[in-house]
Amino acid sequence: MASGSDRNPIIIGGLPSQVPDFDPEETQEWLDSLDAAVDERGRERARYLMLRLIERAREKRVAVPEMRSTDYVNTIATKDEPFFPGDEDVERKVLNATRWNAAVMVSRAQRPGIGVGGHIATFASSASLYDVGFNHFFRGKDDGKGGDQIFFQGHASPGIYARAFLLDRLSEAQLDAFRQEKSKAPNGLSSYPHPRLMPDFWEFPTVSMGLGPLGAIYQARMNRYMEARGIADTSDSHVWAYLGDGEMDEPESLGQLSIAAREGLDNLTFVVNCNLQRLDGPVRGNGKIIQELESQFRGAGWNVIKLVWDRSWDPLLAQDRTGILVNKLNTTPDGQFQTYATETGAYIRDHFFGDDARLRDMVKDMSDQQILHLGRGGHDHRKVYAAYAAAKAHKGQPTVILAQTVKGWTLGPNFEGRNATHQMKKLTAEDLKRFRDRLHIPIADSQLEDGNPPYYHPGRDSEEIQYMHDRRKGLGGYVPTRVVRAKPLALPDDKAYASAKKGSGQQSIATTMAFVRILKDLMRDKEIGKRFVLIAPDEYRTFGMDAFFPSAKIYNPLGQQYESVDRDLLLAYKESPTGQLLHDGISEAGCTASLIAAGSAYATHGEPLIPVYVFYSMFGFQRTGDQFWQMADQLARGFVLGATAGRTTLTGEGLQHADGHSQLLASTNPGCVAYDPAFGYEIGHIVKDGLRRMYGGTPEENEDVFYYLTVYNEPIQHPAEPADVDVEGILKGVYRYSSGEKGEIPAQIMASGVAVPWAVEAQRILADEWNVKADVWSATSWNELRREAVDVERNNLLHPDEEQRVPYVTRKLSGAQGPFVAVSDWMRSVPDQIARWVPGAYQSLGADGFGFADTRGAARRFFHIDAQSIVLAVLTELAKDGKVDRSALKTAVDRYDLLDVASADPGAAGGDA
Repeated sequence: MASGSDRNPIIIGGLPSQVPDFDPEETQEWLDSLDAAVDERGRERARYLMLRLIERAREKRVAVPEMRSTDYVNTIATKDEPFFPGDEDVERKVLNATRWNAAVMVSRAQRPGIGVGGHIATFASSASLYDVGFNHFFRGKDDGKGGDQIFFQGHASPGIYARAFLLDRLSEAQLDAFRQEKSKAPNGLSSYPHPRLMPDFWEFPTVSMGLGPLGAIYQARMNRYMEARGIADTSDSHVWAYLGDGEMDEPESLGQLSIAAREGLDNLTFVVNCNLQRLDGPVRGNGKIIQELESQFRGAGWNVIKLVWDRSWDPLLAQDRTGILVNKLNTTPDGQFQTYATETGAYIRDHFFGDDARLRDMVKDMSDQQILHLGRGGHDHRKVYAAYAAAKAHKGQPTVILAQTVKGWTLGPNFEGRNATHQMKKLTAEDLKRFRDRLHIPIADSQLEDGNPPYYHPGRDSEEIQYMHDRRKGLGGYVPTRVVRAKPLALPDDKAYASAKKGSGQQSIATTMAFVRILKDLMRDKEIGKRFVLIAPDEYRTFGMDAFFPSAKIYNPLGQQYESVDRDLLLAYKESPTGQLLHDGISEAGCTASLIAAGSAYATHGEPLIPVYVFYSMFGFQRTGDQFWQMADQLARGFVLGATAGRTTLTGEGLQHADGHSQLLASTNPGCVAYDPAFGYEIGHIVKDGLRRMYGGTPEENEDVFYYLTVYNEPIQHPAEPADVDVEGILKGVYRYSSGEKGEIPAQIMASGVAVPWAVEAQRILADEWNVKADVWSATSWNELRREAVDVERNNLLHPDEEQRVPYVTRKLSGAQGPFVAVSDWMRSVPDQIARWVPGAYQSLGADGFGFADTRGAARRFFHIDAQSIVLAVLTELAKDGKVDRSALKTAVDRYDLLDVASADPGAAGGDA
């Protein structure tokens, strides 16, 4: 059996938490000596002596541990375990019924003709971890507050459904509709925790691995933020995150541990189900994942509780007078422990205990069956309870519980600990009989032989079911449960948007600054001002939002315990325990997690927050798109600002900063309402309508969407809002911004965002030099135009006998004459989304390809999206119809020198915000 390399041992020693002291008098002498050194010579002298002792110990080759990792035994000694308040016999019956129904539900979902599958093994390993939580810790929402927030491991969802079935929260018909959400509607159950699909049941989507732990950290932090700002009392809320050991390899799982420790989030507990297996095999076959995770969490500042062995190991550890057993546990790799989970007691006796006489002597009076049942701590209710109680009692740090289990536990020899167990979905008749016997389920053999095993319910009046109800009543209600109690917000009137309507006058500002000015006015509102949560990844100054520092202040639970270097300046950096701004550092993933937690506060705590997350547009949907999908699933609301948008506006930054595609990525998210506004008054109407849709109505009226606005860093003069402004067109996605006044040949130019001024310049050139009368349309949302058109086509397809509807974009453009040329600072695929519904010849211009560093003018000439290139595109379309001579095209190319990038006007410089 492998025991690790002598040169690179798995673990060097550890804490003596459960190793017996065989000479307490000598131990006390050493401790007394240390106490005397501290008392008489001070801590510094004592520290020096300790360091010299450690140095000498290593010289003598005594294995002195670094305290990042401890012995492979339970952190909580047996003598320190609290009284277990539950009825373990009844709880075991409850858990057995839950285990049975979870496995049967998945097995039935794999029946012929259905075959939608499911996962059995994850819940089988973590069932006790959940059961203790349900029976003794998880707080519900019956008191009108948020209760506990529980991030259930995605693959364990069958067990959560099975327990809900026993409590009459789900019916047998619903269990049989697992993973059949449409064909068995309204009974369908989602495969994993999906709030959007089951909005009264699930709260947090977790099955995209790594997002659960990340979300849990920022949920715990949001709880503290809401309480510090007086928005909600979250003092009784605890966040539990159930995770897999394989999942911890995701960068998101461990990437933000430090913020939880730094802010002392003792309202957070991670429970890592260490069944030692990934989807395909061991997590650390040659190593020890629990030890590795202990080092990482301890190094990050977390409280670590290891729950490795069940109570059957206690007598053996108590008689380990030489430490030989602890050393054996320390040096046995996970791959071997996985093998022990599948082998016989005789095999374990020979291979684990057999290579040392002292180990063999420890188990000489134990039968092979007893050795076989030396179990893992995550399956022992009393040990789990002790770990949870210690985690809840611990103050000043978040806690992680590393609980060792066996994947597929109780499912039988064909499942337990097998490498393929994650993908195994079907139990044979023999598997079912063994499983039934092990769980003592009263079901006859005949009921298991037709391939469709029955569910088991002990009866509504049975002792175990009444026990379950009583426990949940005592803890404040059933979980998981999602409840929306938020009341409609009183939204500000048009006065809040007055500055946007006026335009910028002679001043040139970027659309980012136009949005910030609107936001500043909204935050002054007495009703909703305090509900705005500003979020940025260390870029507030870049986006011109440093003006919020002195007034709204940056949230820091410790306040500002130093004199800021810029304290004498008007826009000084100010931190406060009641600050409104979340400054999550250079972490788009952390900021997006804050966004999701704030955006779902209306449901989690019944108090709406209005998050405004501003970031470099390149680092939003591209970098954290999975989290935006999670945001949509969690029904979170708020505003997302992709600043410094476009492929050519961010001069000098180059390829990895130049975003020409986030609008296209946003279009793939059904929960995202995306706009690309050109002017401040457009932004004002979009924000006002967003607040109305997301926050202005009753829970039934509010929409579960979030808004994505792309704003730019290029300064332009913003016009005042026209008296007859087409508000409907702005909101639906397109309106006529400027009608052509000169020229005779009609044409249409559609532009979005920063491209609208280019289109207006092209309109002037076409009129002055080519006799073309072009209208300019501001396409505020290519995505919304397409979305509405697709809905119309779907309706027409399925209702051919009804009057056929016409898409809005077709109706809006129906009276426009001439060809259509679309232009934006995005790749062509963005405006191409509406091509099929435009009533006329259509050509798009776009910034396809990688961005690069240069002047704005040169970049736009390179991509041929500048005003002169728009002119050429319009002339080209007119030439196709014979309305201009084709010779005009070569003339235009030469006149504007379109083949020479260096000939372009460099354009405006600067303008970070």
